[in-house]
Amino acid sequence: MEPIYKHFEYLDWATSLLFFSMLLLALGKYLFQNKFLNFLILPFNNKYVVLHNKKGRLFSWFHIILTVFQLINISLFALTIQKVFFTYTTESQLTQFFIILGLFSAFELLKMLVQLGQGYVFNTESLIAQLIFNKISYLNHSSLVMFISNIILFYIAKDSKVVIITALVLIISINAIGLFKLLKNHQKVIISHFFYFILYLCTLEFAPLVIVGSYLKD
Repeated sequence: MEPIYKHFEYLDWATSLLFFSMLLLALGKYLFQNKFLNFLILPFNNKYVVLHNKKGRLFSWFHIILTVFQLINISLFALTIQKVFFTYTTESQLTQFFIILGLFSAFELLKMLVQLGQGYVFNTESLIAQLIFNKISYLNHSSLVMFISNIILFYIAKDSKVVIITALVLIISINAIGLFKLLKNHQKVIISHFFYFILYLCTLEFAPLVIVGSYLKD
């Protein structure tokens, strides 16, 4: 009987990123089991936000791990959307990924700094930190959908529009639940500052999405 030599193909960059994402999830689950379990049921039970919405929450290791996971998968998902629905570009996919990753990372960091600065000026640091933590937590949870979708889109149903649209519906639904709970829990503050709330939505929530959408289209 002759030995059979198996040749393992070199892992491409997308596979490496998805594997790294899986390691981040495993690390988060291993180091923070209770937080991870509460995080998984976030859209159905707000226990994660209630229990862990404390001082220093934005810079806890669990939150940072999930945010890195989110940035990687939202960038991969946006890259697939660009490839399937918009104009093909001559740039390599890896280059496009890093451009999108840079845009999302800079946007989220800049928005958080502006919000924290606004909280410092108006002496509402605690409230602003709660709002930021709530929104990022739901976005991080929706990145689980992106992660599963990325695996399907890269290896099972490649570039499937049905998978993308289904994932978008789920992502929007999860973040809509988070927004609804956020408005419900802080309705008194929002009503008393309704004009500033609308201005905030237009400048820090909707406008960046338009900018990113324009980049993907071009």
